[in-house]
Amino acid sequence: MKLTAILASTTIIAAGAAFAQDVDKSDWPSSFTVGTASQGGTYFAYGSGWANLVAEELGITGGGEVTGGPMQNMALVHTGEAAFGMTTMGPAAESLAGTNPIAPGLEMTQACAMFPMYQTPFSVTALASSGIETVSDIPDGAKIGFGPAGSTSDTYFPRMMDTLGVNYERRNGGWSDLGGQLQDGLLDVIAFAAGVPVPAVSQLEVQTDVNIIEFTEEEQAKLIEAFPVSDFSIKASTYSTLEEDARSVSMWNFSIANCDLPASFVKAAVDVVMSDNERMTGIHKAAASTLPENWDKNKVLKWHPGAAEWFMENAGADIPADMIYGN
Repeated sequence: MKLTAILASTTIIAAGAAFAQDVDKSDWPSSFTVGTASQGGTYFAYGSGWANLVAEELGITGGGEVTGGPMQNMALVHTGEAAFGMTTMGPAAESLAGTNPIAPGLEMTQACAMFPMYQTPFSVTALASSGIETVSDIPDGAKIGFGPAGSTSDTYFPRMMDTLGVNYERRNGGWSDLGGQLQDGLLDVIAFAAGVPVPAVSQLEVQTDVNIIEFTEEEQAKLIEAFPVSDFSIKASTYSTLEEDARSVSMWNFSIANCDLPASFVKAAVDVVMSDNERMTGIHKAAASTLPENWDKNKVLKWHPGAAEWFMENAGADIPADMIYGN
């Protein structure tokens, strides 16, 4: 790491420590929950980890909650049933537009951007014994597990498979459960949309031989044209199965906060997460992208005022006033 980066990191940590000591906590909630997703997925591991970290550092009760993923998290945070949550930009845009399938017609404008998390790659996994090595190898009528109903994977991956000409039977469930079904021969393929490494895939690798299937250049181009995704490469070091980087597409994830939470509370929570990336990557490797400079990856949600203040003060963020809630 360059000296300037070390100094910048030290400055943020020092500023964060002073901020945590000086802030008035009189209007803070006594506890909070973070909406994550199913066990065995990246959202649950990442979200529970930062929830516990924030709770410990701020001295209040908090933790992750199992949910149906980004769509449900938008609804939970919008209504205030969960203080915080995690979502991807696609489901966030649909929720703001009132097309979230959980509450059709409800524009979920009370969920505000909190901090950037990481990119969610879309990847396909099959047992090596299946002989499925490419998307075109997926047999007609294959049983494909798309994750929990309403998740980013379930919302977008079936449409992606349609675009790529795959004919399938749709299955839903938590990632750990789907991994077990794949291993037992009840599924042909799992279509994952989750930060890497996906815990369920890592567990499968230990127990059996798997194929992690990349998209061809043509398939990748089709998906980028049709969906709000960008090109992504899953590094070979991510999984023991991979011998070289795997071509994929991805969608950015952001943490969200109920827009009516006290600004000082949200600012303090953002400070804990964003001030020490080493602690965050210790929670999950995907947090390597949980960096202040990635604030600009949010082009959908209005910012929570407390979060916007942190990024403007500590990351030089140039957030337009009309993108901050309450302005």
